[in-house]
Amino acid sequence: MTTNQQAFTDYLEKEKKYSPLTRLAYQKDLIEFAAFHFNLFADSSLEDVQYADIRTWIIELANSGISNRSINRKIASLKSFYKFLQLIEINSTNPLQKHRALKTETKLQLPFSEKEMSAVLNDIKFTDDFSGVRDKLIIDLFYATGIRRAELIELTVNNVQADVIKVLGKRKKERLIPILPIISKKIAEYRILRKTVNISSETDSLFVTDKGKKLNISFVYRLINSYFGLVSEKAKRSPHIVRHSFATHLLNNGADLNSIKELLGHSSLASTQVYTHSSLAELKKSYAGAHPREQNDS
Repeated sequence: MTTNQQAFTDYLEKEKKYSPLTRLAYQKDLIEFAAFHFNLFADSSLEDVQYADIRTWIIELANSGISNRSINRKIASLKSFYKFLQLIEINSTNPLQKHRALKTETKLQLPFSEKEMSAVLNDIKFTDDFSGVRDKLIIDLFYATGIRRAELIELTVNNVQADVIKVLGKRKKERLIPILPIISKKIAEYRILRKTVNISSETDSLFVTDKGKKLNISFVYRLINSYFGLVSEKAKRSPHIVRHSFATHLLNNGADLNSIKELLGHSSLASTQVYTHSSLAELKKSYAGAHPREQNDS
């Protein structure tokens, strides 16, 4: 990694406050392009790249079967790098300044239905020991608050108060999320069981493994995928889909879009509006089943 690449990585961490996973993705994209560029132009540096060079890489990526969505993400990483080089006055121009993202199909991620959520939380028999209570509380908290997987993992014991949790979101932005009395009660019950686990002195994480260590992203994904696999045939069963379900179900039941935006920690309303697509699908279903013209035209 060159000096400028390392400076860029430090900038993403200290100035942009990006998460470790996001920084790693940017870093991998940059290293991948650097290797491609070096194979073509061994005597040229990244700072000397022209748009034609990047376009050649785009064509190679497309020919290798990589989706437009993934290509756009890689190019966004490069664009950020060259913006940074302008910022620190290494480069005067950005070779990607006039680049237009490739067209992509909008993938509508289907949320779990209210029936599926109820089946997991009410019909599945969780064990009443530490691991069972923890697993159910994690699912409950995802659905009751809409927090992200990384936010749940980073929750500490002190982040939980009587009726709110303090979440550290993207770019280290804090927000308070109200929690229902029933969730507060379950957290209190879990914290009693948590004391029975041999927890490492290095962690104050609210949620820990059976061995007392901080959770990782794979653990949380497997937990959600496993339990929801018992009640749902959806291809994608992840913490993000539970977050998606939280927002969609609130919207379906009359919640204000701006309120949902604040709960989710979105920086703009545009990010929240994706959930209106699922709500619209539900609305169309109800409309088709209730409208007299639909009922009579058979």
